[in-house]
Formats: sequence, C-alpha cells, structure tokens
Amino acid sequence: MRPQKGLPGPAPDSSRESGRRASVRGGVALSVVLVLVGLVLALMMAACGEEEKADGGQQAQGKQVAIFAYTREPITEWDPAVEFAEGIITLQNVYECLLKYDPAADEFTPVLATEYERSDDGLTWTFKIRKGVKFHDGTDLDAEAVKYSLDRTIKIGKGAAYILDSVKEIAVVDPYTVEFRLKEPAPMDIILAAVNATYILSPTAAKSHPDDWFTQGNECGTGPYMLEDFQAGQQVILTRFDDYWKGWEGNHFDKVIIKAVPEAATKRQLISKGDIDITMELPPEDIEALKKDPNVNVMIEPSFQNLFLVINTKKKPMDNVLVRQAMCYAYPYEDVIKYALGGMGSQSRGSVPVGLWGHGDDIFQYTTDLAKAKELMEQSGVGPGPHNVEFAYASGDEAQRKSAELWKANLDQIGINLQIRPGPWGTIWDRATTADAEDAQGVFSLYDWPDACDPMAFVQPFFRSDGVLNFGYWSNPEADKLMDEARRQSGLDRKKAAELYVEAQRIIVEEAVCVFTFDQQYAFVLAKDFKGYKPNPAYPHVVWFYDCYREE
Repeated sequence: MRPQKGLPGPAPDSSRESGRRASVRGGVALSVVLVLVGLVLALMMAACGEEEKADGGQQAQGKQVAIFAYTREPITEWDPAVEFAEGIITLQNVYECLLKYDPAADEFTPVLATEYERSDDGLTWTFKIRKGVKFHDGTDLDAEAVKYSLDRTIKIGKGAAYILDSVKEIAVVDPYTVEFRLKEPAPMDIILAAVNATYILSPTAAKSHPDDWFTQGNECGTGPYMLEDFQAGQQVILTRFDDYWKGWEGNHFDKVIIKAVPEAATKRQLISKGDIDITMELPPEDIEALKKDPNVNVMIEPSFQNLFLVINTKKKPMDNVLVRQAMCYAYPYEDVIKYALGGMGSQSRGSVPVGLWGHGDDIFQYTTDLAKAKELMEQSGVGPGPHNVEFAYASGDEAQRKSAELWKANLDQIGINLQIRPGPWGTIWDRATTADAEDAQGVFSLYDWPDACDPMAFVQPFFRSDGVLNFGYWSNPEADKLMDEARRQSGLDRKKAAELYVEAQRIIVEEAVCVFTFDQQYAFVLAKDFKGYKPNPAYPHVVWFYDCYREE
C-alpha cells in the first residue's frame, strides 16, 4: 500500500479541481409580505423557549440564530442517498462525509476519516474511521456504519449514486477500518469528499424505520445540526447537536433557518434591513448597489457552476443537428454575460468549467453569428417556421429570465419561436424526469455543479447514452467509449483522463447537444456582523454554519 502522504493532502497525481435535480412537493412563490411575515414567525419559533446563556446573556434571536435566504426550496429530498439538488445546502450541515476537498489548495481535510492509503494498482483504498463520533440518535460511528451507508446508496441507485459505480465491495477490516475494493481504478478520495451520495447515516435509524422514513422529512447524521422543523418548499429550521464531535467551545450558532425567498427584491430588502444573515443570486444591479451599503459585505467568488441549455435531440426540429447548431450560433453569449450576469462569468468551453481538470482551453466555442445560424437553418431543410420550441427554467432566476429574452429575440430572426416557460423548479424537474422525449421540454435549463470534483460529474450524467440526466436523449457510442475510458483512467493517470474527457466534449459540442452558456461567479451578500463564511466551489451554495459566527 502506498500512503497518501497523510491528511490533509491529495493523492500524489491530484490536480486542481454548480438549481438542479430533484422532485419537490409544491411551489415556493411567496409574496413579499408573506415572506417577511414568515421570517418573523420563524425567528419567533426559533427563539421561543430559549434560556439566556451563561456566557453573555444573549437571547437566541439576537446571537445564536443564523438566517439564509435562498432562491429555491432549501431541500427537496431528505434521503441523503437520493437528494440530487438544492438540498446540499441543508444536508451539508446535518450529515458528514469521510473527507472534505479544497480545490484551491488541492488538499483534503479529514472529517469522518482520519487517514487513508491507496494500493499501487489503484484498486484498493483503506480508510481509518474517526473514533468518538455520535449520530443524532446517540449511536456510535464505526466502520460498519460507513459500509452500511454507502452500500445503501449503491443499492438504491438514485441521485448521484453513479459516482460509486467503480466500487465492487466495501469491507470492514476492523471496527474502525474500512476498505474499498474497486472494479477499476477510481479517485476514491475525490469521490468520498463529494457533495452528494457519500453521506454517512445511522444504520440503527435506517433499519428501525420504514424505507421512506428519511424521505418523509427525517434525518440521522453526525453533523453539527439536527432537524427541528421543516415546511416543504418553504423553510428548514436546524438546531445544534449537543454531542457533536468537534464540540461547541467558542462562538457558534445554536439554530439555523434556511428560507426559500425567490424574489430578488425581497432578498435585497431583507439583507439591507439586517433581517437575514446571508443571501445570493441577486441581479447585478442589486450587487452593485449593495457594495455601497455599509450594513453588508459582498463577496465575489469563483465557482464550478455553469448553465446548461440541454436541447431535446428527439423532438422536431431539434432532431436535426443543423438546427441545433443554428440555435447555438443564435445564443447571445457576450450580451448574456454582460447584461444578465453583470460580467460575473465567462463563456463556457464544453461542459467542464474552467479551473477543473478536464476543462479544455481549445474546445470549439460557438459565437453569436446570426448569418451563420440562418444559413444552417436553410441547409437543414426544416422549412421557414416559425418552429415552436418550449424553454423551461426555474422562476425567480433573474439571470435566466434576462438571458432567455435575449436568446428569444435572436431565435425569432431564424424562424424559431422560443416559448419561455418559467415555473417552480420541482414541476419542471418532475416533467423532465417522468415524460418521454416527445412530451418533454424542447430546451431544459439547469445549472450544473460537481457531485465530486471530477469531470465525470459534468459529462457522464448528461451525455452518456444511459446517463441519469440525459435530458437531451442523445446517444453516441464513440463519446460513450471515451467517457468510460476516462473514468477508468481517473484513478491512475488524471492527465490521460483529462485528455479523454476533452475529446468526448469535442464530440458533444460538434453535435450541439447543449448550449454551453457560461461558467459563473458567485456573489454572496452577508450581514456585516456575519463572520467565518468561506465559500468552496466544490460545495456550491453551501454555508457551513458551524464555522460561522456573529461578531459582537
């Protein structure tokens, strides 16, 4: 076995490494008044019954409660093996994984594992499990719990379970040692630090309740916070877990409220008035104004999030590759980045975002060229139109609203009528995941971010023939072969794997399966006294509230 040079620290050949995916129940649109009232009531609930603390006499409402106003629902699926969307912002505070990855430093931090090593052939990875950790039901973490949790994820086979496809067997070596035996080499350090699919849960809780117990709104992790209250589609209230293994010395929040606030104007009003602690996804003009607000701090940070406009390749006229290429040439890339993003982004090259290994600086980029788009439409033979194409996106996203309107204006000129249909994300997602190709949207819009900091997360789910998120209904054996070989190489030779992922992306771009719009920067707005927040592009939108505090 070859040691991984201790923790923190990556595998020797590591390189540096974004609403989507879920089923929801009900909409999230709230009026400004209702949101304000809801937040006040939530604060009252959180503060109710709290005793003054001996260390300073602060009430929970004043010192120990943190509030995050998020654009969409804070969780869509409570089963940590299944959740594949916004719920990461909640689950990352309730559950933990074996490792945590910092792509900027290219380092791994030990969480539920304390150290690990990899065999020379990349087929065996051995992890030492942290002692003295308790689940929220009071039971102890051990190697059996790790095996049970990840075996369960693999068996359920939903969400991001595909990232564990290389695992042949998980073996318990001793009470605090677990061994991953693989079918093929895979970067298990990156995989087990993923934002999805690798959470560790209490086997006792899972076995003593019905199969849908988690889905019904229950949890049992090792994280610093436990679920106190959940209103589907609206908010989550978390309360601290007193037996958290890191302890509660120092300044920490006792409660956390994560609230769905889709209206940008409401989020700006709340953060300006000091009624919330953190928010994001505000329009560029609001960000510029808030930079001058003495009551807030604005953070502009890089991300691994990009926007995919996946084209339904089975639906006319998009079943014609020339039409798809014309749609790509009609997209107003520079205008979208300038006017919709306020300059906070760059045009994508393929599906893997800039800064992540597997990104190709020389992958072909479509430019906005209406003359070329018209020429391709004529060559396609589909007729002058207008051809109706339905475009669905999550309401409340100002960047997507603006970009859709800009794109529609250009598509009108080439005979395509873009029918813009904003709506609740859950409704859009349900249709995409249940309808057949003919009944699905013509263009499906979603943000992507890495399930694990591996190009596989930006390629395989969307573009492999059997990909779980293949909303383009596209199939290409050559691209499948490249993706499969890249996945195998990623556990041994990441440089070779990166080259293969780039080649797969070249085919995807040429076939115009998707409009690759932009790689995005994040703008976070924080209350002036909200401190300790450190964004990590490997965990998009996530706020680890245990690490945050209110400055006195």
